Amino acid sequence: MTDTRKPSDELAEDFLGFAGREVITARDLLLRPSTVLRAWMEAGPEGGGAYARPLRLYLGLNAILMLILFLQGGAGFILEGMPPAVIDPLIERSGKSQDAFVADADGWMTLVMVPLLSAFYALAAAPLLRLWDKEDLGWRRGFRASFGWLCAWTVLMLPLAWFSYGTGPKAAMTSAAIMLLGVIAFVRMGHGRWFRSRIVGVFKGFALMLAVQIAAAFGGVLVGMVGVVGALISP
Repeated sequence: MTDTRKPSDELAEDFLGFAGREVITARDLLLRPSTVLRAWMEAGPEGGGAYARPLRLYLGLNAILMLILFLQGGAGFILEGMPPAVIDPLIERSGKSQDAFVADADGWMTLVMVPLLSAFYALAAAPLLRLWDKEDLGWRRGFRASFGWLCAWTVLMLPLAWFSYGTGPKAAMTSAAIMLLGVIAFVRMGHGRWFRSRIVGVFKGFALMLAVQIAAAFGGVLVGMVGVVGALISP
């Protein structure tokens, strides 16, 4: 068979995991998320051939988030939340200057932050989405639904992601807006499957975001630990 994909599709797929089908899926997640979820749940992980697999699409979206994080200067801001009584002995133990230690930790945290937090998000969301679904999804389709919702949320948040990394009022306000977008993505995607009343959907959406934020707190601690350990073992 002749490969009809455009060179631009192949280049995008090589760098970000995106090609034509991923772009179509992202577009429909923005315009008609409930239709995409229905296809994923009823016609298989590729929606009967119409859409990209939710996990594959989510990995591609994560690649974009990692690029944004890198361009924004990395994840070194995580260390800013550590008290001097904790971080100073670690720097001394490493035998490095503070700048060198932070740079090494930043490199490790920038590498693992997005994928680790994404895994924690999925682990937090899957049990709730299984509980609220009218069907007996099983864990495979439960995680498919979770990554589907995460894709819908990420598509909405991407325009704000540039402003969400770091500390300070702007990052805090952006993070709050992103949390609200998570609720909006849930309500737009899940009507008739995860809830029937919009009011119930809003309450469930906030419950889902609370679970995700609790998971993110644990994930953030793990990211910080990876950064510290990486800085200690790096030459």
